[in-house]
This record gives sequence, C-alpha cells and structure tokens, in this order.
Amino acid sequence: MRAAVTGGAGFIGSNLVDGLVRSGAEVLVVDDLSTGKEANLDSARAAGARLEKLDVRDADAVTAAFTAFAPDVVFHLAAQIDVRVSMAEPAHDAATNVLGSVNVFAAAAAAGARRVVNTSTGGAIYGETDVVPTPETEPARPLSAYGLSKRTAEEYGSWFRQARGLDVVTLRYGNVYGPRQDPAGDAGVIALFCDRILTGRRPLVFGDGRQTRDYVFVGDIVAANLAAAAAEAPAHDRYNVGTGTEVSVLELIAAVAEAAGIDPAAFAPELRPPRAGEVLRSCLDVSRARADLQLAAPTPLADGLRQTLAWVRTISAAR
Repeated sequence: MRAAVTGGAGFIGSNLVDGLVRSGAEVLVVDDLSTGKEANLDSARAAGARLEKLDVRDADAVTAAFTAFAPDVVFHLAAQIDVRVSMAEPAHDAATNVLGSVNVFAAAAAAGARRVVNTSTGGAIYGETDVVPTPETEPARPLSAYGLSKRTAEEYGSWFRQARGLDVVTLRYGNVYGPRQDPAGDAGVIALFCDRILTGRRPLVFGDGRQTRDYVFVGDIVAANLAAAAAEAPAHDRYNVGTGTEVSVLELIAAVAEAAGIDPAAFAPELRPPRAGEVLRSCLDVSRARADLQLAAPTPLADGLRQTLAWVRTISAAR
C-alpha cells in the first residue's frame, strides 16, 4: 500500500503512521507541524516514511504532493480539534476542517487514490440525543462549530463519492487517548488528568463531572483505520469507532487514580463552570463497525490508562 496521511505528525496520526510502516506500507506524511511534532515521526522516518511540511488549506500544494506520491489510500486526520477555538473562531475552524477537507478530497481524486479514510467526531456531531449509545442512523445535531465543520466535511465526502467516484469512508471517533497525547498541547482530558496526578495537582472539571464520554484507546483507532482501508469496499460510508461504554468524568478520575495506585479520595476534582458547545452525554453504538470492519474487542480502559500514564510520566521527566 502507498498511503498518504494528513496530520500524520500528530497524536493519532503518528500512531497510525507507525502502524502503516509496520504493515509494510510506503507512507507520505502531510503536516504543517502547527500542533504535530516531528519527533513523533522519528522511528517512521528512519524506516522510510516521508514528511511534507504543508497546510491542507493550500490546495495546490496538497494536489502537487499527492500527485507526485500517487497514494492508493489517503488517511485524512489534519484538523482543528479544539471545541473552544471553534466557538471563538468559527471561520478559522471551517477553513481547516471544511475547506481543508475539500482540498484533500480533491487532491486524492486527482491523484487516483482508490479510497479516502476520513476522520470525524462522534459526540460533537450527534450533539444531545436521547439515544445512548448512539448509532450512525441518529440525526446529526452538533452544538459546537467544530461538530458542524466535521459534519459538513462528511457531506463533502459524500458529494465526492457521488460526483467524482471517490470512495470516501468516514470514521467517527469517540474520545481518543493514549501515548503521544501531549497534556501541554492536545485537548485530551485523559492526558491532562494523568499529568495532574503525576505532578500532585487536582484535576480540573468543567461542569459537575457527571457528563459522559466514550473513551477509546489510540491503538483501537489505528486498527479501525487499517480495516477501513482494506481492499474490499465497506458496506457503509460512516462508522462509529469507540467502545460502546459510557464513562462519566468522575468515574474516569477514579479510574486514573486507581491506575496510578493512588487513593481516589486524594484526587478530588476542582469544579469549574461548564463550557459552551460541549454535550452532556456521549457514547457510541459501535455494532456497525464491529460487524463490517471485523474489529476486535476494544482495549479495556484500565489497560489503556496504564499505558497513557507511562507515556505522560516519560515526557514529564524529560521537561
């Protein structure tokens, strides 16, 4: 496989690049390094992966890179992912998540790619819903500009499928966590909690802590991307990828403490006002992806937390 990965120097993208390299794929990483880190690609580049430093908002540059590389599959992960930024700067959010995605889809079609595996969001797209866990058949009612931009990018993916014959398959992730999620730079609450428990600080919680999420380990996300890129066309163009398990923030805090070997009572949260645009309950029905993509059982939260704690401990020691 010849695979191009946008956002491939980021947390999820670099883990995917490593998985592709291990599978024997030739890999081109496209990343402007605004949030991604070159160091995340050290082992992959040593094994032959290439990095093009460019912005997906630059249509000509993306098209030139894809045309020269001629990928079989494009994995599109480059995005503006911060809900708070999207609410404050919706035009900036849309420029990356909508126009950037259109550029990637168009460049993939021009380069003759057989499939694009597009990254989207589960909770932010469905918004507040009475159906939890939420299947792909539920209407999209995003509360945030981020959710709206990702939903719009999905619709452009469908348009490219119909109008240009480009096979776009979208994966809607739960809340992804794991090694390489930087508590100083990424929006992941698990990395932040791990950093705080290792440095003796209380976790910050926006709201009452009863809001829920579907926390999915990054290794499971990599496996889902590789499955979605398989030669046989998936039966659907949208798949939820998560665990199907609803976990409250307060339950997560207790689980982090247990993984760190600390009494949860010593890791009591500091409550702050809730943030605009964030849903109260989010958990994904993943039965379609498990059946069609033949995904294995998800990584247990306790196992994933131990691996994440080990990673955060390593980077904290290096600071």
